[in-house]
Amino acid sequence: MKNIDELIKNVEKYKNALIQQNFKSKKNTVAYVVLDGKPRIVKWFAPGFKRQMETEYSTLRKGSSILNMPISYEKDSDNNVLLMNYIIGENLCDVINDGKTVFSENQRIMVLLADWFARFHRYFKTEDQFYIRGDSVLRNFILADCIWGVDFEESRAGKPVEDIAGMCSSILSTDPMCTSEKFQLCKTFITAYEDSVKWNLENINEEFAYALLETMCRRGDKLSKKEADEIVKRINL
Repeated sequence: MKNIDELIKNVEKYKNALIQQNFKSKKNTVAYVVLDGKPRIVKWFAPGFKRQMETEYSTLRKGSSILNMPISYEKDSDNNVLLMNYIIGENLCDVINDGKTVFSENQRIMVLLADWFARFHRYFKTEDQFYIRGDSVLRNFILADCIWGVDFEESRAGKPVEDIAGMCSSILSTDPMCTSEKFQLCKTFITAYEDSVKWNLENINEEFAYALLETMCRRGDKLSKKEADEIVKRINL
């Protein structure tokens, strides 16, 4: 992964950017900078990820005026860069897993998160299919005065249950893992989502178990299908 300093050093239009913070990203280079006196998020896509840049740009262009999503100010196709607004807040993964956050507050956040997904799925739904955000993990959300979603490069046509299962997997698998509180939070999240939409979450247990297996495998942790099924049953859906 490239360092944001390379972009600033080698591309004229970014040479006056002042780096404020670098962010964790699995594939791309993401930083908060002050550019021409304005706070901006620079997302520099890795070579070969132009399609993902186009996906994120088109998703933001369509949804940011209605939903809590970043505004995309510019798509720099020559350099594979998106410029977006900076959202002040706390990363949701840090909030949920902070031992100082009381359970009732985490439950409130789960309801807000469910509402974000319900509005996203409702807004992007067409007559023929659903559009999902993809990569539905806690780290891709920010808590400010409301919940904000970020990072939409994996958005695609799909089933809402994939997003919901992915988020539950993220809730359970981040430290501290699989606590009784985490199971309750998953149930609160799923129930709040189901109460907000007119469609059903088909095969939620199976999708949840699959998402959990995928998450653990990606991290190098061993988990059997039977173990994943047993974990999901503890939510008592």
